[in-house]
Amino acid sequence: MNLMKLITALGLIAEGVIALYLQSMQSALQSVLKHSEAQPRKPNILFIITDDQDLQLDSISYTPLITKHIRDQGTFFRNHFVTTALCCPSRVSLWTGRQAHNTNVTDVHPPYGGYPKFVERGFNDDFLPLWLQWAGYDTYYTGKMFNAHTVDNYHSPHINGFNASDFLLDPYTYSYLNSTYQRNHEPPVSHEGEHTIDVITGKAQDFLDDALAGERPFFLAVSPVAPHSNVDPGNITSENFYMSAPIPLERHEHLFQGVRIPRTANFNPDQPSGVSWVNDLPLQNQSVVDYHDHFYRSRLRALQGVDELVGGLVTRLEESGQLDNTYIIYTSDNGFHIGQHRLPPGKTCGFEEDIRVPLFIRGPGVTKGYVHDAVTTHVDLAPTLFHFAGIPARDDFDGTAIPVAPEFEGERHEHVTVEYWGSAVVEGAYSGIGPGGSTMIPNNTYKSVRLLGQGYNLYYSVWCNNEHELYDLSTDPYQLNNLYPTNSQADINGTRILGRSLNQAINRLDALLMVLKSCQGETCIQPWDVLQPVDPVSTLQHALNEEYDGFYGAQPQVSFDWCDAGYIVEAEGAQVPLTSRHGVSWDVWV
Repeated sequence: MNLMKLITALGLIAEGVIALYLQSMQSALQSVLKHSEAQPRKPNILFIITDDQDLQLDSISYTPLITKHIRDQGTFFRNHFVTTALCCPSRVSLWTGRQAHNTNVTDVHPPYGGYPKFVERGFNDDFLPLWLQWAGYDTYYTGKMFNAHTVDNYHSPHINGFNASDFLLDPYTYSYLNSTYQRNHEPPVSHEGEHTIDVITGKAQDFLDDALAGERPFFLAVSPVAPHSNVDPGNITSENFYMSAPIPLERHEHLFQGVRIPRTANFNPDQPSGVSWVNDLPLQNQSVVDYHDHFYRSRLRALQGVDELVGGLVTRLEESGQLDNTYIIYTSDNGFHIGQHRLPPGKTCGFEEDIRVPLFIRGPGVTKGYVHDAVTTHVDLAPTLFHFAGIPARDDFDGTAIPVAPEFEGERHEHVTVEYWGSAVVEGAYSGIGPGGSTMIPNNTYKSVRLLGQGYNLYYSVWCNNEHELYDLSTDPYQLNNLYPTNSQADINGTRILGRSLNQAINRLDALLMVLKSCQGETCIQPWDVLQPVDPVSTLQHALNEEYDGFYGAQPQVSFDWCDAGYIVEAEGAQVPLTSRHGVSWDVWV
């Protein structure tokens, strides 16, 4: 009997313990659920990056679905710039948040650029998709990633950072009807006979379905090759890289009959403009102009496939119920010119056509139907994605988060650092203008700064042959009148900038460029603090105060000792500006 009582007592105790345990677990689960409700899932990110898409030539007026789903439902940043007007350097800056002089990936192929240089510099183990994975994101990518990422080196090593990927590979990247893609760690697959936009559309939809089925927030990047020129592998040699007009999908071949390149003042101007090799370009005859109009229409037609691709992705997000919790970013790796300044089709210059690109952002908290005037750049995009994902910014970011909402209180800047090394590349049927009819033009190296502030809109550049450019875009929006004085000129016609003489403005611009050409981190964001850390100077307007004339007049000048194909510090003259410590006194910044 005593034994039975003991067993009964033990059973009651066990029941009580179990009940308490279940009650405790229920309470803990309710706490987790309550915390989960208070901390909603991080937003998803869909990132679309086109190739060579212009802003200044009005391509965005020909993409109605992108306008409807992203531009009209978000914010258009109309003062968005790339920092290097060439595919691979621009993309590496985008994925690292660092200027090209800090990545030292400055070309599209070795030894100064391309995927092998990206790996050599250690970025395959330290760039945006990996950072997002560490923050809890599933990451996906399809399309073009880097130049010189080939059918031979795709596994040496594989690109890191993605849960799943399907990359375009050289030498077939730009072949619209003969592309090769490489999925995850599998061998490359040829898609000869299929249009590359149809191929990437299917891959992007599949990855979006995979991402939506996951339990974690996702980052999906889609990088179609359009509207880049078509390049067949047989047209690539060490001396030439012949690029023909892009090939649209068959259903779009008939569109835009009669559409022409905008006939702006800088389109095939009667008088030459620019400096260096650009100033020597001949006036284009009617046959060349007609061909360039055809080239322009081909680009617009090729973009129609991208427009449909984006429309399909947004529709799928809407069907899934995830659209309102997804940031969508649309941009391009660099801009494009056709006929401006008498140039054949191409990029690589510092003109507006090459460095201004579309940037549309929609998503949680982003103002709808808004056009923002803030100066933004490609090195600001990685910090912006960190902001979306709730990740603290890195100290080595050369940019700062873009103000996507009215209440945004982050640092802003009025400047863009634009830099380029090596050869210019010209495209199209009339592109053989380099030495011996080459499509590669040497000595296209330059450093420049683009400034937009209250009452000024300027571009200042120093080329490796030490020619200079200065354009006031408030009075000369098409950059036809170089204000920089030559040896035979004093200040031109008493030209003044913010009430000061041209020479005083040039002193400030050159000193600013001296900082920016080798800046790192915070000094890229707040360069005036390097020059005048004690004085209340944060803009060109402040720096033009008369009391600083002596300080800026004593600054070393930005210059080059020789032209080189890559970022060779020894070729780039003085690197260190003077720093003002107490108004008009100064010492050397170290």
